[in-house]
Amino acid sequence: MYDIIIVGAGPAGLTAALYARRAGHTVLILEGGVPGGQAATTPNVENWPGTPAIGGADFAMNLYQQVQDLGAEVTFAAVTGLRDEGAVKTVLAGEQAFQGRAVILANGVRRRKLDVPGEERLAGSGVSYCATCDGMLYRGKKVCVVGFTSDTKEEAELLRTMGCEVEMFTSRTAKYAVLGQERVTALSVNGEEHPCEAVFILRPAAAPDTLLAGLAMDGVHVAVDKATMKTSVAGVFAAGDCTGKPYQIAKAVGDGNIAALSAAQYIEERSREKKA
Repeated sequence: MYDIIIVGAGPAGLTAALYARRAGHTVLILEGGVPGGQAATTPNVENWPGTPAIGGADFAMNLYQQVQDLGAEVTFAAVTGLRDEGAVKTVLAGEQAFQGRAVILANGVRRRKLDVPGEERLAGSGVSYCATCDGMLYRGKKVCVVGFTSDTKEEAELLRTMGCEVEMFTSRTAKYAVLGQERVTALSVNGEEHPCEAVFILRPAAAPDTLLAGLAMDGVHVAVDKATMKTSVAGVFAAGDCTGKPYQIAKAVGDGNIAALSAAQYIEERSREKKA
């Protein structure tokens, strides 16, 4: 049995693992994709304090290596369920079941895609789902924004304040295609090409897959006490994008820190109760 099981190896989950290991707890990280989460697909991270621009993949792997060096275990398997059995939490991943005294959910959010030609192939090479994250990469350049909600105009304006030349599209019925070979060169809208260097697809996040019965949600995000990152289920904590905006590395790291400290405190309190 592990002290803490962490679902997700993005910045929130890896930071939680770092602090949990430094506190002397055994840690298992479960990840169904690649280390780093969304950060790993970002061309450059330019807003991490004290660090010059660094490739997203390099940033992610540095953090991943740091956590491995501290002794955290990592299993690459998609989590399919979580059972709350009081003092023990059972996490189902692949064909295995893992048990822990506490769980930290750091599984991010599912970005809704347009599912149009070129989108998947050019993701991270000009196709972005986060204006705040990637806008500065296209300062002084032409970008296209596609979105269908009231937030689209606000996000487009944010890109303009960053110095991007923005062309916005809000039609739900238009036929879109992202064009380019190695990188985005244009957005096709009903067959008409609009040259650009990036396409920002700005759609609301989708609710994460239900992993745990009784877990309270706040819209599409896991509801937490921001001071402790506690969820509605005792011994289960959450951190990072799955708890709400802004979807930023700095927020995710802070959340992961708090969640790890809170999980450690929870384990210590349960241990004292057993001895009493």
